[in-house]
Amino acid sequence: METIDIRSLYFSELEKIIKEMGERPFRASQLYGWLHQKLATDFGQMTDLPVKLREKFAGQFELTVLELLEERVSLTDETRKYLFRLADGNVIESVWMEYRHGNSVCISSQVGCRMGCRFCASTIDGLERNLAASEMLEQIYRIQDLTGRRISHVVIMGSGEPFDNYDAVIRFLHLISDERGLNISLRNITLSTCGIVPGIYRFAEEGLPVTLALSLHAPNDEIRRKLMPAAKAYPLPEVLKACGEYFKRTGRRVTFEYSLMKGINDGRQEAEELARLLEGLHGHVNLIPVNPVKERDFTRSDHKAILEFKEILEKAGIAVTIRREMGRDIQGACGQLRRSFLSRN
Repeated sequence: METIDIRSLYFSELEKIIKEMGERPFRASQLYGWLHQKLATDFGQMTDLPVKLREKFAGQFELTVLELLEERVSLTDETRKYLFRLADGNVIESVWMEYRHGNSVCISSQVGCRMGCRFCASTIDGLERNLAASEMLEQIYRIQDLTGRRISHVVIMGSGEPFDNYDAVIRFLHLISDERGLNISLRNITLSTCGIVPGIYRFAEEGLPVTLALSLHAPNDEIRRKLMPAAKAYPLPEVLKACGEYFKRTGRRVTFEYSLMKGINDGRQEAEELARLLEGLHGHVNLIPVNPVKERDFTRSDHKAILEFKEILEKAGIAVTIRREMGRDIQGACGQLRRSFLSRN
């Protein structure tokens, strides 16, 4: 008999299965609490359940638990990067970051990625597979358990394109925000996409108050297509129209992620063009000095060029910040630690 991925179940689904097993309904609440509040790693830990019932659950349910392979702690800002092994032997990475407003975890939504962005290490080996909702949850659960610190913010911006794993990501969002679990506010969650237009429209219809982040990285399609193959399928006018619709539906301001690459997209001309492109849109630009990846030849922009770029946008009335660099000394950028591990093994 095929086991059920119990950590991926909604409470209503778990309740239905418990009832079909002939067990009393309150057992569902007990079990759900162990899975999503106490963050149990084994049915044997569920001490308020009868031993025979725990054994029964162990035979019928699969309890997803990630194995910690490596933890790196930054010497500059205490950012922590984690490498986890999945049940099938694949590895994924996650990042814990401490901010004034709370503790944030950046999670992966896929093993690898097939989007092919030229500046990202996640996509070098392509897509291995999608993650289940339980495997996304577990990144947060294990990190909260390892650090002993409450996670208040989540960023789905690690390896993978969330809209390429749409159903599992939506399930994850409902589970992580469930008041019976960690109850992380959806307003404290950011989802990043490279611009999958159908996914943006579909996500807007979900009515979830999640912050949408668009990996923009260029002020025009000519540059963007060279950096991001997905841009060939979804031109900027279509992408920005979809972002506008997302704002209308949710009232949530879109964040435009812009990695600055020396001599590629960081000049005065590109800044002025970007300001014109985003005029009238309810958004915020996040400037990111690109993280060097040894397999790529992109170089981060000079500090002076970054400040000038920011100034041009601000003078045009565009809200803009420069992302605080975190975890650079521990391969903090997406896919770097996993890539390093795979090359060693």
